[in-house]
Amino acid sequence: MRIVLTGGGTGGHVIPNVAILEELIKRIPNENLLYIGSKKGPEREHIKRFGIEFKSVQCGKLRRYLSLKNLVDFARMPIGILQARRILKKFKPDKVFSKGGYVSVPVVIAARMLKIPVILHESDLSPGLANRISARFADKICVSFKESKKYFQKKEVIVTGNPVRQLIFNGGKENGFKLTGFDSDKPIVLVMGGSSGAQELNDLVYSSLPVLLRHCHVAHITGRGKGGLDNIKGKLKGYKQFEYLNDELADLYAITDLVVTRAGANTLAEISALGLPSVLVPLSTKASRGDQVENAKLFEEKEMAIYLKEDSRFAQTITTALKHLDSFKCVKNNAVEKIVALLT
Repeated sequence: MRIVLTGGGTGGHVIPNVAILEELIKRIPNENLLYIGSKKGPEREHIKRFGIEFKSVQCGKLRRYLSLKNLVDFARMPIGILQARRILKKFKPDKVFSKGGYVSVPVVIAARMLKIPVILHESDLSPGLANRISARFADKICVSFKESKKYFQKKEVIVTGNPVRQLIFNGGKENGFKLTGFDSDKPIVLVMGGSSGAQELNDLVYSSLPVLLRHCHVAHITGRGKGGLDNIKGKLKGYKQFEYLNDELADLYAITDLVVTRAGANTLAEISALGLPSVLVPLSTKASRGDQVENAKLFEEKEMAIYLKEDSRFAQTITTALKHLDSFKCVKNNAVEKIVALLT
């Protein structure tokens, strides 16, 4: 069995592929796996630790708005398709797995030209533009939510959930308490703004700390270069700030009672897999295509989270949620096994 994985441009399109690769390398020799990504995206750095071959193709960013850059990027698409076709023809994969992002489009089209089966995965409730295009050429489509089926009519759609890294299940409470310096006398709230942080969310935390710290400990992942309160953060008992965590995030999850975060698909997948309740402060429709708002509303409908607008009562919502943690209906789920079974 020879498999190609593709997807990139942002961590949201790469991290799920990392979770899939972690399982695939247990079953398939490294030389039978290939990753096709973009030249400048984050995927190369994420993939190189697996010791599998990485190839890049040209790709143009897909924009929903008018821009002269669209003309330049559109011209890159046929070049990317030809590059992907040459790579696939040489590697001869049995299947291609696409996680989305604009780099995946030429790979999926090239695979269809070569009659190589394509399995596509959509993390969000509604698909982005890249997956809307790629879906036309896919043989099977995996989705995180059953509500997403309506976007892929006349296709075989399988509800798998969103794959998450095995790493997050390996955290230890002892390490988590050591990392933060907290104890178990108060519930612990983990605040994080996604892979690159969120300054608006950070500012809400800073202004709410006097209230929050009376009710809970706060572990705060700000994002690289977005940390604040440098002059007083060391004096705030019950508050611990990090700019970025990788492996240690699992230990933090292990001691967390409530997560406050954006509503990106990967973050939601991780906290769902762990059964953690959440307060979601999604990117607004002004700052994104609205996928995070859709995700947050769906999680609230399922009683897994509280959807909170940025201008709402931040501290009050969190303290109220802490009093009713048992009312959240969180169901643990991990899609890795389902997707790997489809690939192998």
